[in-house]
Amino acid sequence: MVWSVVLVAGLGFVLLLLLVRARWAPLRRTDQAVADALNSVVAEGAVLARAMGVLTDLGGTPMLLWLLGVGVLWLVLRRQGWVALYVAATALGAMGLNALVKELVGRARPVVEESLSVQSGMSFPSGHALGSTVSYGVLLLVFLPVVGRRARPVFAAVMVSAVLVVGLTRMALGVHYLSDVVAGWLLGLVWLGLTAIAFRQWRWGALPGARGTPPLSAGLEPAPSGGLRPVPRRHSPALPRPAHALVELLVAWVLIAAFLYGLGYLLVEAGSDPGPPGWDRAVALWAADLRTPWLDTVAGRVEVLGGTPGIITGALVIAPLGVAVTRDWRPVAVVGLGLAGELTLYLALTIAVARERPEVAQLNTGLRPMASFPSGHVAATVTLTLCAAITAFRVTRGRWWRLAAAALVVLAPAAVAFQRLYAGVHHLSDVLASVLLAALWMAACWWVTRPPSVTPLCAVPEETAGAR
Repeated sequence: MVWSVVLVAGLGFVLLLLLVRARWAPLRRTDQAVADALNSVVAEGAVLARAMGVLTDLGGTPMLLWLLGVGVLWLVLRRQGWVALYVAATALGAMGLNALVKELVGRARPVVEESLSVQSGMSFPSGHALGSTVSYGVLLLVFLPVVGRRARPVFAAVMVSAVLVVGLTRMALGVHYLSDVVAGWLLGLVWLGLTAIAFRQWRWGALPGARGTPPLSAGLEPAPSGGLRPVPRRHSPALPRPAHALVELLVAWVLIAAFLYGLGYLLVEAGSDPGPPGWDRAVALWAADLRTPWLDTVAGRVEVLGGTPGIITGALVIAPLGVAVTRDWRPVAVVGLGLAGELTLYLALTIAVARERPEVAQLNTGLRPMASFPSGHVAATVTLTLCAAITAFRVTRGRWWRLAAAALVVLAPAAVAFQRLYAGVHHLSDVLASVLLAALWMAACWWVTRPPSVTPLCAVPEETAGAR
């Protein structure tokens, strides 16, 4: 079966390659018509265009790098050396194969009426289509054996859907033709199949489907060790009492929002002198006076840490590796609840307080002028680093690991806070309020996700219980 898939996909890719190189007119007309049609639909809606821009990052080099870094480290932590070697070889080979074929074919990217994404390099094949095929294919092959039989079709459907969506976004954004995307899918299937066959040969001494060996449809390791299972079948839930936890979090959210709104109101409305307090103005002017071309460059790079890409990347590193070490879903719960609460608190407070940004030249343009309080970058960075620290302190008693986690909580937010002041987009009081927001909210998240203790907090002594 696997040989048939590899052969058919390989022939399909070679045929497309020859037609593209020959500039076959029917293929060119079809490619351009599909590109124009999708581009015209997406360009009409700003929300749809932004959604396509977000979904397209589910594939391509970023996903392969995540698989190569986090995925391999996850497997190494679980002592799955052979599988980690397979994942690393497959991801590295896919990146090299994509770059090589692009240069050999040398096809220019589509020309559409309204370009929605700026991309460099050649067009054939689509790196995102190839990368998503390989990335999600690897996840499917590796984890399929530990997924319940009833859930396997759903798991496979989700992986396939992700690959299809990524391919669609590349055409909708006007950066690839239909034939580029199909070629990426086909080449990804060929590479995925070949590496899986080679792995089975090394591990089992026989090809998939040979007598005495399970087919590849059963997964890469049909009889895996317990290390591949993210958490044991029997494990304590991340939220032992979900309803109670949600009520506690809701109460904490309201109290934090009310407290910080009160602080914001005092900063904006209190006092006879309009504008920020004198110390806020002084810090804003001091930070602006520090600007140099070199520091501008450094600040631009630091900004990525607290921005949406940096926070999402951090979450996709901390949560999986936390699960790898703890064999528990609590790291995922801490990260998910922490970032969800921080984001909603930030949005509510920026709208409610509506504080004007500092009266200095701002390095970041296009920001909402009345959204200074609190700083979303700082709040998100503090939240994420506290997620990492909570996981580290729960996992290890090692002094150096805990010191490293504590240093991360201090240094990363400090760097992002300085960048926001240096860029002139936040007052010092905005930054301090963000630290307070994240610290209070993460304290609530730590409380509701705490592991069950052997002795309850309010346990009744045996003597008292017997007397009753």
